[in-house]
Amino acid sequence: MTDTGIKMLAAGLAIGLGAIGPGIGIGLLVARAMEALGRNPEAEPVIRLNMVLGLAFAEAIAIYALVVALILKFT
Repeated sequence: MTDTGIKMLAAGLAIGLGAIGPGIGIGLLVARAMEALGRNPEAEPVIRLNMVLGLAFAEAIAIYALVVALILKFT
């Protein structure tokens, strides 16, 4: 295996494994938010705000994984 092949494999693993955690986290977050809305519809603005903030933080982790993959690929 060449040096370029190892870099590409590392980049693929970085984005692949780096997207698993945020994907699971986003799914759990939205599921719990929908459950909370079903139990307490009056609290919708607070639940929605907290859900959107949580989604943004989880998505940031996936973006960090993408940046690491791009750094591995192009260096």
